[in-house]
Amino acid sequence: MNTVANINNKQISVINFKSIPVVTSDMLADLYGSDTDNIKQNYSRNKERFIQDKHFFKLEGIELRAFKDWVTLSHSVEISKNTRTLILWTERGAARHAKMLDTDQAWEVFEQLEDCYFHRQEILAKTHKSEREPLTNAVNMLVAKTKHLNFSDAYKLVHQRFNVKHLEEIPYDTIPVAVEYVHHLIALYSNADKKQQFDSKHIDSLARHVLWLNHWWAEFGGSIRKLSPAMGNGIHDHFKFAAEDAKQLVGKDVYMPIFELAQRHDWHKGGVGYKTLLECSLIKS
Repeated sequence: MNTVANINNKQISVINFKSIPVVTSDMLADLYGSDTDNIKQNYSRNKERFIQDKHFFKLEGIELRAFKDWVTLSHSVEISKNTRTLILWTERGAARHAKMLDTDQAWEVFEQLEDCYFHRQEILAKTHKSEREPLTNAVNMLVAKTKHLNFSDAYKLVHQRFNVKHLEEIPYDTIPVAVEYVHHLIALYSNADKKQQFDSKHIDSLARHVLWLNHWWAEFGGSIRKLSPAMGNGIHDHFKFAAEDAKQLVGKDVYMPIFELAQRHDWHKGGVGYKTLLECSLIKS
């Protein structure tokens, strides 16, 4: 977010880093009527009074390179390519400098800065893509590990959970919470997939057994009905209806090989094992 503050008839672009408004040493020196070396020397002389991540952020290496690209594009703030370490001053860091700098306008400017832009609720910064990387990686994993979600669906879940329209609107300090939420979804959907696979396997198994038992009934049911018509007729309907349902579940490519096996089978020599039944039914599956 490019936040502009008017200080002493100057317009400055306030940088938002990790959802916190900050300024560079150059910007701070310009505002306080001083120079950059004075800011740096003041910091060097009073290092014990400046606490990292409270009064300032220190950027180096990969984080600095990513920040340079982002701040140049989004704020038109140029940072030298030769810069190896960059200090970004927070509200509290600016206040510390104001107390120590020997310039007439330091305190006056600081008070204006407070009024203009050092208000957290008014400057909820959009995060940079490098800051969102753990979250986007988690979303990628969610889509990869579930058959139920595409990227659009996955992002909608995150947007709804955190009441935003885009991932970049999730505050920096909330990103770890969002990552944890997505990992929870991964576990939830993975368990659902496993359960579905478990259920499908057992439903398929039951259907195969039902089809085979129906062929057994076709072979011996008539004899049983002669022994006890009432019992035999009642059981007959269960076998037939169950077999029709089983055919719908497994399809022709499964129930026809089972039918062919039943036609060849010598029922008076015993049954067949489930492995044989499964292998036979897989011929066209």
